[in-house]
Amino acid sequence: MSAVIPPHRAIALPGLHAYASAVSVAAGEAIGFHVSSSVPYRFSFCALGPDADDASRDPVLHAGGEHPARVQAIHPGSYVHIERGLPEDALEALTLECWLMPWGFGERQAVIAQCDDEVADEGVGLFIEADGTLMLRLGRSRLTGPALAPRQWAHLVAVLHQGHLSLWIDGRRVAQGAAGPGRAGRAALRLGAASAGGVATHFLDADLVMPALYGRALGAAEIAQRGAQRGLQAAQGPGVLACWPLSEQRGERIADASGQARDGRLINHGTWMVVGPAFDPARVPRFSRREGEYAAASDRLRGHGLRLASDDLVDCRWAESHRVTVPRGAKPGIHVGRFECEVDGRPVRYDVSVVVRPAADAAPAPLLVLCATNSWRAYAASPFARNVSGPAHWPRRAAPLPNSHPDAPEYNHYTPHRKGQPTYYAGLRLPWPNAAPDAFYAPEGSGFSQGPRLERCLHRWLDAQGYAYDVVSDLDLHRDPGLLRRYRSVVINGHSEYWSAPAFEGLDAYLRGGGSAVVLSGNSLYWRVSFDEDATVMEQRKTLTPADEHEAALDKHAAPGGVHGEQYHSQDGERGGLWRFNDRSCSELIGLETAGWAFADASDFGVYRVRDAGHFLFHRPHETGLRAGDSFGHGPGGALPRAIGHEWDLSIATLRRMTHHIPRGAELPRDHPGLQVLAEGVRRVPGRLDAYLDFFEGATQSLDGLSAEMVYWERPQGGRVFNAGAVGASWVLGADEAFGALLRNVLHHFGVEPA
Repeated sequence: MSAVIPPHRAIALPGLHAYASAVSVAAGEAIGFHVSSSVPYRFSFCALGPDADDASRDPVLHAGGEHPARVQAIHPGSYVHIERGLPEDALEALTLECWLMPWGFGERQAVIAQCDDEVADEGVGLFIEADGTLMLRLGRSRLTGPALAPRQWAHLVAVLHQGHLSLWIDGRRVAQGAAGPGRAGRAALRLGAASAGGVATHFLDADLVMPALYGRALGAAEIAQRGAQRGLQAAQGPGVLACWPLSEQRGERIADASGQARDGRLINHGTWMVVGPAFDPARVPRFSRREGEYAAASDRLRGHGLRLASDDLVDCRWAESHRVTVPRGAKPGIHVGRFECEVDGRPVRYDVSVVVRPAADAAPAPLLVLCATNSWRAYAASPFARNVSGPAHWPRRAAPLPNSHPDAPEYNHYTPHRKGQPTYYAGLRLPWPNAAPDAFYAPEGSGFSQGPRLERCLHRWLDAQGYAYDVVSDLDLHRDPGLLRRYRSVVINGHSEYWSAPAFEGLDAYLRGGGSAVVLSGNSLYWRVSFDEDATVMEQRKTLTPADEHEAALDKHAAPGGVHGEQYHSQDGERGGLWRFNDRSCSELIGLETAGWAFADASDFGVYRVRDAGHFLFHRPHETGLRAGDSFGHGPGGALPRAIGHEWDLSIATLRRMTHHIPRGAELPRDHPGLQVLAEGVRRVPGRLDAYLDFFEGATQSLDGLSAEMVYWERPQGGRVFNAGAVGASWVLGADEAFGALLRNVLHHFGVEPA
């Protein structure tokens, strides 16, 4: 992504905010930190010590000293900048045309504009006013039309002809009036923004299809003809000044098809692979290719939409403030760039988590631990959250915390854009305060976390038990899936929900080659993600699967998402969404599939109960002392921490019993031969926000509180898997000796012993 953008509305953030130049770094190599701070601060680079609640025990690897305040602004809002604007001469005839679906109102938004708020006598632009009404500006003249309907496609045409203005919506003239003299003027030509004092502003929150400019007035018949084409044909014929079909579907360059060389540059990424007004979602398989093949690139009715948002931002573009070389002997694990300051009279410690890999030429440890950094990023609400004193408590459903500035972005993969646009992209060059190593997650008061704080439980336990292990990020595995072959076993830890295709297939290949996996995660390998060429933007596509006639009456559990059909990624053109709806159930790899969640109250967390007490993993080489029906996976006397909560997984055999309707064209995977259930995760008392899912994401009921299964599987296709089936599995390590003994047995069986 280009570092320099045209002049753009700037937001200066109060407080301190920072991000690292990379998700991970190898020991012996350097990493940068990018900081905006309105207050002086101290900087250091630290390894994490044994106590998440006592930062004084974190070893300091680099003491960076005191630094003065330096604010670096952010510039949110996506639009298209066209370098070659309309001629500055007086305008006798001009037509502006596009298909538009506005997402919401509340502020003035520019659709197509070459004008500046501070230059009243010149400029032309089509706008949506704060109340949703359409407005055409020509110099000092204004023509206002009716209000647009939110989230509905409309064909918009604005015409200037010999001092007369008219507005057309869906082939009907809705306003007309006289205009004084006007000319396009010297402001930049933009799609989705206008200018104020030479700075881009009035950003559009809408889906845009086939915008075009004509140096003549379109008549009623031609307007009707263009409307009937539903945005599928480029403007042609005499007088076309510009037409942008938006067929690139990725990247920054927007080509002008008119031959007039008015190519554009997309600022702040926007959203590609958006369907247009002619799209038929029924053409897209809901659950499987077995319903019929579909290729987004060859669907001639799909259209080419570009979604713009006033809060779009995937790259802060901040200058590097600090650069640290990680000591070559640094222990692999989660480290932090640490910033200490005072904000509004309160002490603040702001940590930027970074995964430190082993040195490039270091011999591998027997065990590899994967950090779920894709999930950390997906849940990164409020990247510019107000600084807090002490550990932050992040709300359920990844809702945002109070913002440091009312106009700063706060969306993530669970919180939509400001006007409701679904979030398909997450930028890696943004802060992620949710990934602080001491941050908590809902339910408040439980002590639970689903990010680095949770994953540190395993790291501390491995250290205490004397195991040597390496650590890598999800992005490292995406870039080099073959790295798994260096290790006897790999641990999938925490909330490992978001997996790219290279990582997914790399894990399968590793297991087929005789590898072993310890899964201390739930909701694992659930959503497919991809990355752009320089791995600075992560893409995922949550969309809402439509119901057929029978299913319309059934309850569904689903994350907020876009329309069915938009699950195709712009980065690789392939279908996204759930792996199970890509004919690749994660149960084929790790034995279990996502089956539900609960995060209302601390009391929602349940425990494991032994089902197969004779299984060797309970007894060799370490005796756990567990017998049939015994509980484990909890603190003393059943207290917190307890493993079964937040999100959990079940076998296909159990999901089959919970799936009471198989949608038309879909089918359940077969049960996996040889899968052994060691224990069942039970929550006897339902919680306020429980969700139990069948295989097709339909709402169902638990089987007498059964929420998770702990399994051991010697896969017929190769490889061995131990899967604890719950996000909270690592949480109980160090609090439950029986679970610790069980995990030592698993590691022993997989060829991993303490050093």
